Amino acid sequence: MGMPYRYQYDTSPKKLKPEYRRKNKEYPKKSTAYREKTSKKEKTEEIQDIKKKAKIIFYVLATFAIVFTISYRNSLIDEAYSKTESLKNEYSKIEKENEQIEVSIDNSLNFNNIEQTAKELLGMTKLNNKQTVYISLPKKDYIESDSGKEEKKEESLIDKIFNIF
Repeated sequence: MGMPYRYQYDTSPKKLKPEYRRKNKEYPKKSTAYREKTSKKEKTEEIQDIKKKAKIIFYVLATFAIVFTISYRNSLIDEAYSKTESLKNEYSKIEKENEQIEVSIDNSLNFNNIEQTAKELLGMTKLNNKQTVYISLPKKDYIESDSGKEEKKEESLIDKIFNIF
């Protein structure tokens, strides 16, 4: 059995070192001008990638804002619609009550109902010729005109002024 076992059978196996080691070879270095060109190209490409990502993020955010605005506007419209519907329902209920009250008032204002109520509750009767009382007034007019009173007041004031002097 000449080969040693490479694996250990335990609960946690130990990592074995490889039998060979890699030798570090030095690769020929590229010129600095090429590195600068590639680094500038890489930088511009990175900047372009960042700009593309920023545009995508901006478009996603703008789309989200538009969708949010539309949904918010629709919710406001729905709320106003439900409010108007509830007000319409309330208005129709009030109209029905008003019509019922008008009918009850018309029924209660019936002349026969009024006459019956007057007889029963107040003990009133219809007017007879015996209940008529005539009053005689003298023919003399006791009403004075306003213009005569004003003149008398002015004369009396003038008389008072003359009396003082």
